[in-house]
Amino acid sequence: MTKNLKYSAVIADDEPLARDLLASIVNKTDKLDVIALCKNGREAVDACVNLSPDIIFLDIQMPGVNGFEVVKALQPEAMPLIIFVTAFDKFAADAFDLHAVDYILKPIDRERINRAIDRAIVRLDSQDRDEIKTPLIGAIDQISRKITDDISSKQHDKSIKTDDSRRKLFVKDSGVVKVIPFEDIDWVDAAGDYMCVHAAGETHIIRITLGELMEKLDEKLFVRIHRSTIVNIERVVSIAALPKGGSLLELTSGTSLKVSRNYRESVRSFFQ
Repeated sequence: MTKNLKYSAVIADDEPLARDLLASIVNKTDKLDVIALCKNGREAVDACVNLSPDIIFLDIQMPGVNGFEVVKALQPEAMPLIIFVTAFDKFAADAFDLHAVDYILKPIDRERINRAIDRAIVRLDSQDRDEIKTPLIGAIDQISRKITDDISSKQHDKSIKTDDSRRKLFVKDSGVVKVIPFEDIDWVDAAGDYMCVHAAGETHIIRITLGELMEKLDEKLFVRIHRSTIVNIERVVSIAALPKGGSLLELTSGTSLKVSRNYRESVRSFFQ
């Protein structure tokens, strides 16, 4: 970014006063331009997909689609740098610190916000966008396991196995085994050694690599559209060309996914 340009920012918070206060403080800096205010998680996802902001200030505790679910819903290449805004307890703050995730604790003030902006800009200047999601998913997984079940670490482990003859994934999540038919999976994206499996309106975080998961899934049903994203071709309702050579897929769920130029031809072959 040149010195004369500002980074773009989105603010997502369901509380109007908190949202307006944060916007007021951010707009008074000479580093960011607020391009959208969102009152819920669904609007936040749409803003990230359609506006491609550099940064999003994201409240965690929003009704419906919360802040963590916003992160899970986004492709890694569409992920802005996240600054969580949270009233969560010390455990959450420790998890964010461990995974190097930016956050602001409520009640917010100008000094905290300015420090968070400075840290975020340093990261934007030095970090590949595809790498942003990995530490976020690591922190979310750690917090979710702590909240869901605090009995023993063994009960928090998540594993995956397959029964190829039945075309299903068996996902062990906090001691509960969930059966996910292949045909129920909409799309999958990778964040390091974590996978986000989006199926039937839920997102399951699993410890497995993208390559390992591709070996287990039906190659006639799933296609890779980016180095970090797989999609169920039966969920695709439209394909639109993008100006820089990629494509945009629209799924039956309303999700929009970008196809990189490297995978454009392989995607087209499925629809010929």
